[in-house]
Amino acid sequence: MPNNGQHSEASAGQGPEFMAIVLEAQHGLHAADAAEFFAGLHTKRGDEGRSRAWTNVAKRIRNRERERLEPALPR
Repeated sequence: MPNNGQHSEASAGQGPEFMAIVLEAQHGLHAADAAEFFAGLHTKRGDEGRSRAWTNVAKRIRNRERERLEPALPR
């Protein structure tokens, strides 16, 4: 990762997935709600970029939950 404070595209793409994993580990079934809370907080504060990022994390968490709950379908 560059040490000038900028994130590479690879690390930026991994960020939401990493945060989804961390929130699931820390908050379990409430992980998506926690991410949505942060999205709303940043919207109220006028930071749409961070709001979108947290919304993306919430979507990833919900997708991960759905993948775990769906039975494997025969192909």
